Amino acid sequence: MPSLKDLKVKLFADGANLDMISRMAANPLIKGFTTNPTLMRKAGITDYRGFARDVLNIVNDRPVSFEVFSDDFDGMELQAREIASWGENVFVKIPITNTRGEPSKPLIKRLSEAGVQINVTALMTAEQVGGILDSFVEGTRNFVSLFAGRIADTGRDPMPIVKRAVEIMRSSPQAELIWASPRELLNVIQADEVGCHIITATDDVLKKLEVIGKDLDVFSLETVHMFWQDAEKAGYTIEISQPAVASSTTAVQHRTK
Repeated sequence: MPSLKDLKVKLFADGANLDMISRMAANPLIKGFTTNPTLMRKAGITDYRGFARDVLNIVNDRPVSFEVFSDDFDGMELQAREIASWGENVFVKIPITNTRGEPSKPLIKRLSEAGVQINVTALMTAEQVGGILDSFVEGTRNFVSLFAGRIADTGRDPMPIVKRAVEIMRSSPQAELIWASPRELLNVIQADEVGCHIITATDDVLKKLEVIGKDLDVFSLETVHMFWQDAEKAGYTIEISQPAVASSTTAVQHRTK
């Protein structure tokens, strides 16, 4: 069982809560940050640019990914170039296709040629990963987000797909693979095992990092304590209507004499 200090996979924090981002920015284990329009909407963000400015005031020394939200490629390109101008540590998330299923590859190539750092997002297959790599210009830095958690949601084991994607990307040093949308802490260990470069996780997963490698007997006893303490704090009582257990025990004792 690996310890936290032995992990080679880089940890990125995923979310849109500024308090969480501030807390994670103070954690040297966190090597980058990602967000997306869905997370931002859930967090009540209404001012996209203002939110990005606040994030970049907190995080200026590690990668931060912001996503375009136009559905036509001309609009995506305008948004991508604007977002990229917000900071040298900014990566622009471009979905693998638009909502009509049209590939974003030509746009990604144009943006890469213009020096934009790209995070291609919403990929689900190793074939999609392989098909996008030649869009990146040599010498640029880019991310490819494979949504392993969503793959698992379909009942498929994401490990073979991620492993294949890692192999495909060995010849593309200008890009790093992200295990996106993890569902549990085990995914961090799995991503590390297959050689995935990065895993991006929400706060509820990252909070469990200290449990990695924990002694299971100790963990068992702590769980017993938790149940007992919560019952005490809640003030639970059970009124015993009749001493059924005691009577049964007495009957057993009489039969064994």
